[in-house]
Amino acid sequence: MNTVIKGAFVALGIGIGIAIGFSFSSSPKPTLAGTTDRSGDYIICTGSVWLNPAVPTDGVWMLDYRSGKLLGTVIDRGRGKITGWAEVDLVKEFEIAPKADVHFMMTTGQIAQGQSALYIAETTTGKFGVYTMGSNEGNGLVIRRHDMTTFRATK
Repeated sequence: MNTVIKGAFVALGIGIGIAIGFSFSSSPKPTLAGTTDRSGDYIICTGSVWLNPAVPTDGVWMLDYRSGKLLGTVIDRGRGKITGWAEVDLVKEFEIAPKADVHFMMTTGQIAQGQSALYIAETTTGKFGVYTMGSNEGNGLVIRRHDMTTFRATK
């Protein structure tokens, strides 16, 4: 065989090998940490809270099934301390009967630069609420409900 033809086959083989290598390799996928976890009678979420535009603040939401309360706090970055807890009575908010078998789900989402919303769904009642946390005009924290709706027709 002619050396030019052999060289062409070698170059073609190398090209095919490189193409196959690129097809099997891809950029590594980032590991994304979830912002929600649950254990027993508690669910916890994190998300940013807009208290001071110059200082990003991390908020922590905790849903306590036992008491039927939604708790919220922020972390003081300068001191590394929890600033206190705001709370909402979810039994009243979701109009849940006493001792009802409820199933909450919750997660946060970014609604503005530096501000997350908390989305809570209760699957038994079919209700869905949207909440944010913020300053109560210098008197600590407050949890605000922005909307409450249903995601399915009630029976």
